[in-house]
Amino acid sequence: MKDISRSKSAALYEKAKTYFPGGVNSPVRAFKSVYGTPLFIERGDGSHIWDADGNEFIDFCCSWGPLILGHNDGRIRESVINALPQGLSFGAPTELENELAELILTNNKYIQKLRFVSSGTEAVMSAIRLARGHTKRDKIIKFEGCYHGHSDSLLVKAGSGLVTFGETSSLGVPTSFAAETIVLPLNDKQALQEAFAQFEGQVAAVIIEGIPANDGLLIQEQHYIEYLRAITQENGALLIFDEVITGFRLGFEGAAAYYGIQPDIITYGKIIGGGMPVGAYGASEELMSCISPDGGVYQAGTLSGNPIAMAAGIAQLNVLNTDGFYEGLATKTKNLVDALTAYIDARNYQVKVFSIASIFWIAFTDKSSIRSADEIDANSMEKYKVFHRALLNRGVYLGPSGYEVGFVSAAHTQDDLDKALTAMKEGLDLVFV
Repeated sequence: MKDISRSKSAALYEKAKTYFPGGVNSPVRAFKSVYGTPLFIERGDGSHIWDADGNEFIDFCCSWGPLILGHNDGRIRESVINALPQGLSFGAPTELENELAELILTNNKYIQKLRFVSSGTEAVMSAIRLARGHTKRDKIIKFEGCYHGHSDSLLVKAGSGLVTFGETSSLGVPTSFAAETIVLPLNDKQALQEAFAQFEGQVAAVIIEGIPANDGLLIQEQHYIEYLRAITQENGALLIFDEVITGFRLGFEGAAAYYGIQPDIITYGKIIGGGMPVGAYGASEELMSCISPDGGVYQAGTLSGNPIAMAAGIAQLNVLNTDGFYEGLATKTKNLVDALTAYIDARNYQVKVFSIASIFWIAFTDKSSIRSADEIDANSMEKYKVFHRALLNRGVYLGPSGYEVGFVSAAHTQDDLDKALTAMKEGLDLVFV
């Protein structure tokens, strides 16, 4: 099959490179991990997007997850349009903040108070500061394979030892900052024990993605998450669930409800604003009382609680809170995954489809489970490049990296899923035949 035309996208990319580092405003968009130049998207509607060359795609990226209702949902659009004439930003409280907060808090028993911010990165950064301020400790434990935004304390990687201080993984992050972050392998209880023993009385918090989904889909077992809760409590540290991806995606109460675990702090991302720039962090009333102006942990933002984002979020979360919403979405996803898995098994292809709720990950591996980053074969990404190219040529869009997960939205129809399944089968045939 001939490659789709990308001439207009390619021209826009060349122009963009004169304006932006690498021609993009976020690194993965540069398509460095797959074939061709980036697609410049002109519009989206429902489960479909169109690029500058007029190519149409069934979209399983969904703006990296938050568009759980699909693109340009009429209910969200109407709510935003109704809010626009009142003003775009005030830097002052609005009733819309109260309305969205009440919707969240009355339907999520895992947090009692929250604070709106402008991004998931900002939510996590604020949660870390809250944990340090509350415990009067400095060190943070994070895990390989978990991404928590680009704040300095969390842009770190592991050293050579089992228990190690973090090393910077970005220029511009002082070594002294990274030294306060301890990086451990996922799914390793011994590493946690050794870390708490080595840094006794120094660890403010352990942070983990609700379901790690930024470096493959690394679904953790129940006993491991329960162990995280137990060991943090035993050592006076807080447990932070980063639910920027899983919050309101696995269910209205996210991974906390999935595992039945009460974290100390939970962070959320753009899904609570219908895809608009917004995030939030929440905790018990006691913990949140540490936040300024009630307490001494400072955090602020002119666009926090932005009225347009709040209006979009109210519309989206009201839909998500209806009976049967998540069950229907999970069923659609499971049917797609099961059908693709059956095709893979019938041909003995070395590929697995991991999934949970409406999230899936196609991994070129023969392993039946992958729970830590070091279990991912970097060489398998060459197969993903071929697969990704085949899907684009057949009108299906996945994230431009084999480490990224896919998302099914409420807007995906059975016809969409059938066409995507056919494209995926043909793409796998090209990889393996």
